[in-house]
Amino acid sequence: MSMIAAFYGGKSILITGATGFMGKVLIEKLLRTSSELRAIYVLVRPKAGQTLQQRVHQMLDCKLFDKVKEVCPDLHAKIRPISADLDHNDLAIGKEDMQELLSCTNIVFHCAATVRFDDHLRHAVQLNVKATQQLLLMASQMPKLEAFIHISTAFANCNLKHIDEVVYPCPVEPKQIMDSMEWLDDSIIEEITPKLIGDRPNTYTYTKALGEMVVQQESGNLNMAIVRPSIVGATWQEPFPGWVDNLNGPSGLIIATGKGLLRSIRATPMAVADLIPVDTVVNLTLAVGWYTAVHRPKSTLIYHCTSGNLNPCKWGDMGLQVLATFEKIPLERAFRRPYADFTTNSITTHYWNTVSHRAPALIYDFYLRLTGRKPRFTKLMNRLLKTISMLEYFINNSWEWSTGNMEMLMSELSPEDKRELRSTY
Repeated sequence: MSMIAAFYGGKSILITGATGFMGKVLIEKLLRTSSELRAIYVLVRPKAGQTLQQRVHQMLDCKLFDKVKEVCPDLHAKIRPISADLDHNDLAIGKEDMQELLSCTNIVFHCAATVRFDDHLRHAVQLNVKATQQLLLMASQMPKLEAFIHISTAFANCNLKHIDEVVYPCPVEPKQIMDSMEWLDDSIIEEITPKLIGDRPNTYTYTKALGEMVVQQESGNLNMAIVRPSIVGATWQEPFPGWVDNLNGPSGLIIATGKGLLRSIRATPMAVADLIPVDTVVNLTLAVGWYTAVHRPKSTLIYHCTSGNLNPCKWGDMGLQVLATFEKIPLERAFRRPYADFTTNSITTHYWNTVSHRAPALIYDFYLRLTGRKPRFTKLMNRLLKTISMLEYFINNSWEWSTGNMEMLMSELSPEDKRELRSTY
């Protein structure tokens, strides 16, 4: 048996963001390879008309969990939903649930975050900074805690071209930012947001950097580690290739291209598309959890989960591969024949957005109206173009991330675990 899989046997594990994309894959991997674990606590936001158990059943009722149901038939009994809301300053966890978490938890994987690039700064600070601070406070009261793994992003410091395995300070301290969010009006926050985020492109990357500062400042004597994945995409191998449950990032661009909706995009063909499969991120996260708990490093180690240094793929090459794939295996009910081209300046981008995107959508919506159907393509196209505009920063730049801690971790793994991690990394 894998040394890492054996380590998680008998453990009680708290996962935030468990109902999200990465959280689901993390739960699946744990249950499939470490079925002897004691419990997985998942923080679930209450939803009107649904019990917590119903929400968990809904999460597990998808193809991702088909394989794990064969090796772990009692997986529902292993998952313990905890009512919580990260939008609340105290996380809104009940007294009895809190006592159970504090007394039983061995490992914390903090995956929860708002990943919306255009999120209001107040909300982004609450989820990515304040909630992290509250979880660290909880963790400091857990006598059985062995490791706390914080999932950040490789783009937290995207204002730099070369990024080392260190926490970079922001000009304003996280505490000052959190305090100011408590009393400032929304209009004032919107006015000062550009000055606060500086040369970062959005509130997401800025607040993830603040979250890392909170981890560094308030971790105390906890065994901490930070994992920084780049652009997380569909599964590569585990539990099967190609699983994804959202259209964020590259998945949305690929589907839009295959459907013939996206014909032109402003991007630098020679820029590196630093994509990483979600199962690769999960495998590294579990290895980091094992190493942090067993070896107890003296400081908080940061691990970059990126592909550009080891296996660089350019956006131009990726575009050709995507088009070749849709040529062989076209999507059903495509709007137009798939085709995509890169533009490199705002003038040509604006021209092609008008000619190839907005105009065809307007014409088709006019046809839908004439035939008595509800027009929808203009609204869909505007949403698509807005999403692409928020991604432009990342598809027009390249970064280098140091990987010393990743190489050190690989050297500490057993041959079996090393083979598994190498096969996906």
